[in-house]
Amino acid sequence: MTDLIQIRRLGEKKRGENSKFRLHLKSRDYPDRRFRRIAEGIEEEIDCRACANCCKVAATPVTERDVERLAKHLRIRVAEFVQRYTAPDPEGKGLILQRNEKGCVFLDGNDCTVYEERPHTCADFPHVVRGAGSITRRMWQFIDRACYCPIVYNTLEAFKDETGFQRR
Repeated sequence: MTDLIQIRRLGEKKRGENSKFRLHLKSRDYPDRRFRRIAEGIEEEIDCRACANCCKVAATPVTERDVERLAKHLRIRVAEFVQRYTAPDPEGKGLILQRNEKGCVFLDGNDCTVYEERPHTCADFPHVVRGAGSITRRMWQFIDRACYCPIVYNTLEAFKDETGFQRR
């Protein structure tokens, strides 16, 4: 499923189910390799750059290294980059990229204007195949992301099928 309106509606509707599924996975010992193969197949079927919904709706945290790399790419000083393109993270965890009415400040339509130097969190997004820790440890992130990312939504549904999880 790639319809963003349906994904938002169903993702919200399934928040409780997805939380229970997360607990289900944490209480069992499924091999990560099994889930990674499923997630890779779904990622191959969906073109992130055609969707770009994550860039439109999600905040993008940036590390010090991301800031330095992006400032160099844009040929400006780090301090200028921070002032022009970042904002404090509302959760107090550093900096996020600024946003405008269309999403990320670097989004032009569905294209990232700094794609080759994009922050590491963008490069690894949606963190189903790539990310720190096992898939089951990253599951807490998937509940929200299943409301706006077709890859996460479809991956969670495929994981439920694979494990025989009893849906509501």
